[in-house]
Amino acid sequence: MIDKTWASAAEAVADIPDGASLAVGGFGLSGNPIGLIEALLAQGTTDLSVVSNNCGVDDWGLGVLLNARRIRKMTSSYVGENKEFERQFLSGELELELTPQGTLAEKLRAGGSGIAAFYTQTGVGTQVAEGGLPRRYDGSGGVALASPAKDVRVFEVDGEDRDFVLEEAIRTDFALVHALRGDRHGNLVFNKAARNFNPLAAMAGRVCIAQVEELVEPGGLDPDSIHLPGVYVHRIIEVGTGIEKRIEKRTVRAEGN
Repeated sequence: MIDKTWASAAEAVADIPDGASLAVGGFGLSGNPIGLIEALLAQGTTDLSVVSNNCGVDDWGLGVLLNARRIRKMTSSYVGENKEFERQFLSGELELELTPQGTLAEKLRAGGSGIAAFYTQTGVGTQVAEGGLPRRYDGSGGVALASPAKDVRVFEVDGEDRDFVLEEAIRTDFALVHALRGDRHGNLVFNKAARNFNPLAAMAGRVCIAQVEELVEPGGLDPDSIHLPGVYVHRIIEVGTGIEKRIEKRTVRAEGN
């Protein structure tokens, strides 16, 4: 029996060094592995290069690492809910590789599948392909580092020549993910929107650390309901069903309207 359970989040992330690259699950604030993020914050790890759909908000999710100046670079598709992110990026303190959301998802999936790169039509004819997107500012309004031009090739699709841009896969040193349930072998089940990026982030990490709300014994999960097989997961901790969950915005209407 391969038991991948660890006693605590602190122990599970203890060997993540300064300068490590991380793939972190979550979509908005849904499915953020906050227990693992807070453990990483507590141990003082810094100079991190993080790949995640977004960077949380100012006081939650990856935003807590950002506020503590622990993140050197973000690779994301959306950064609009974090004022400190904007400040650090425009002041030249943070590097950003802005990536179309579907492309980011496929880059993570490709990395976990052993695919080095792929061609996509997304970004053709824009700075995503042609280069020049600011990755780091100089603090005075100028661009200190810009994105490079990417390879563009023509492929025939349905009898028509179309341009495609080459995107490289993403592999990271570690992955941090959140799941609804998992077993001791590392098989995971995700809940609703938390399934968007968590499985892909898990695949991309050379060492995947998963926090689960409920830990069950092997055989306790319906095989047909497993979203990510345990082969991708190396460590698993249980955080309980009472763990805090947040949403960015709540919109309500008056009763009867």
